[in-house]
Amino acid sequence: MAAEAVEEEEVINKQIILKHYVTGFPNESDLQLKTTAIRLKIPADTPNAILVKNLYLSCDPYMRSRMSNLKGSYVESFIVGSPITGYGVSKVVDSTHPDFNKGDFIWGFTVGWEEYSLITDTQSFFKIQHTEIPLSYYTGILGMPGMTAYVGFYEICSPKKGEKVFISAAAGAVGQLVGQFAKLLGCYVVGSAGSSEKVDLLKNKFGFDEAFNYKEEEEDLNAALKRYFPDGIDIYFENVGGKMLEAVLLNMRLHGRIAVCGMISEYNLEKPPGVQNLFNLISKRIRMEGFLVFDYFHLYSKFLEMILPHIKEGKVDYVEDLAQGLENGPAALIGLFSGLNVGKQLVVVSHE
Repeated sequence: MAAEAVEEEEVINKQIILKHYVTGFPNESDLQLKTTAIRLKIPADTPNAILVKNLYLSCDPYMRSRMSNLKGSYVESFIVGSPITGYGVSKVVDSTHPDFNKGDFIWGFTVGWEEYSLITDTQSFFKIQHTEIPLSYYTGILGMPGMTAYVGFYEICSPKKGEKVFISAAAGAVGQLVGQFAKLLGCYVVGSAGSSEKVDLLKNKFGFDEAFNYKEEEEDLNAALKRYFPDGIDIYFENVGGKMLEAVLLNMRLHGRIAVCGMISEYNLEKPPGVQNLFNLISKRIRMEGFLVFDYFHLYSKFLEMILPHIKEGKVDYVEDLAQGLENGPAALIGLFSGLNVGKQLVVVSHE
């Protein structure tokens, strides 16, 4: 009977593991679907732990670097042969931790790409208080991307009403929010994206003043920016790097600010080329600052006070690109680096 009870407590646990470290552009074949078993009861000798059922997993560009053998990075490499990890939303199914109870919903970092996870270090997890909002939003607008947009725009760029704002990769999880924050403040906002569908989304869904397909302007990004910003750019929210950054530097205004959030054009290059036009930082007295959202989570409650009313009043829109099923996770993640996603890319593991 005891053996039968143990078997009843075990369930199949699908996982996405990293097969090997990657150089160059990643492929779906670098990730593998694996099946194991897990007990739905935390061992009695494991205090302060939670066992969770994963609901939504976030696909984020920074995960590309973790697929490589990193040295001295701000994040650690994934462990070859183990489930990859990232931001996610989960439901607690068992707990030996005093701050988490069975049935609680949580979001946080280091969620395994698997159906169930045993978490013994809960420091990077938040209990979800506002369950009236779609839980998937905690992978995006109410999670790391939302905080990134908030910090980069308000804390790094110190925006003022009427300023001219440019956002690259503007239809992504972060960019779509930065543009809407800027519009709420009364700024003139232009975004770049990689398809006509995304350009239409920026202008007609998110309320950008203008938007353009950078792939159609690659021969002369400088000329494109001069069309949309004849008087120059006050704020640039950087998600791309490379040729886009070089063109932006030529078009920044005096005392402009650049928040460096990401440089996705370089993530799959073994030796990224150097950036030209950097002297503009001096001549135009531009402040260019990189940032990591991890340093700002002490502002999370302040962020929620700002964003929740906007969501409930319909003043901020949010678009998600949902991949259904853990087995479709690799394609969703790799698709980020070809711009296949429209809006925030996430994987739906379970609907509870």
